[in-house]
Order: sequence, then C-alpha cells, then structure tokens
Amino acid sequence: MEAARNLVLLVVLVLVAVEVSNAQTICNVSVNNLMTCKPAVTKPNPARPTKTCCSVLSHADLGCLCSYKNSNLLPSLGIDPNLAMQLPAKCKLPHPANC
Repeated sequence: MEAARNLVLLVVLVLVAVEVSNAQTICNVSVNNLMTCKPAVTKPNPARPTKTCCSVLSHADLGCLCSYKNSNLLPSLGIDPNLAMQLPAKCKLPHPANC
C-alpha cells in the first residue's frame, strides 16, 4: 500500500512539473508555441515560416522579442538572430520600432 501511494505521489509530481514547463512564456507567448518558428530561424537552410508560426508571432510582444536579438540565448538554442529578426516581415507583421 505504501509503494502504491508513493507511486501516485511521484506521478502527480511529474505531471505538475510537466505542466509548469509547458506554461513558460516569453514575451506573452508560450515557449512551446514559439518553437513552431524554429525551422524558419535555423541555418543552414531555413524554412519559410508556417501559418502557425506567423499566428504565434502575431500574438507576441515583438518589441520584447527584439530585446533578445543580441542575446547569447538565441544561438545557444540553435536560432540565428538575423533570421529571427526577418520573421515579422516574412509574416507580414509590423517590424517593432527601434529594433
């Protein structure tokens, strides 16, 4: 009985951890949703941004995302900052001012 209770507790803790990681947001968009754009910002052969990617970007705070353009975070995730800065235009979204 004790082992079954511990197993249930472990499963609940894992589910909570997964839910918390899925809830992470950057600039008003979930990290999981932002990752739909990764093929469009990855060298050497970036794909065209998908409709899903563009939809995600349309809900993002583009000025906030712009603040990451000189960050080491993007390259560490395999994202080319120059390609990332081209996404708003490719998705026909307004380019953030001073970006």
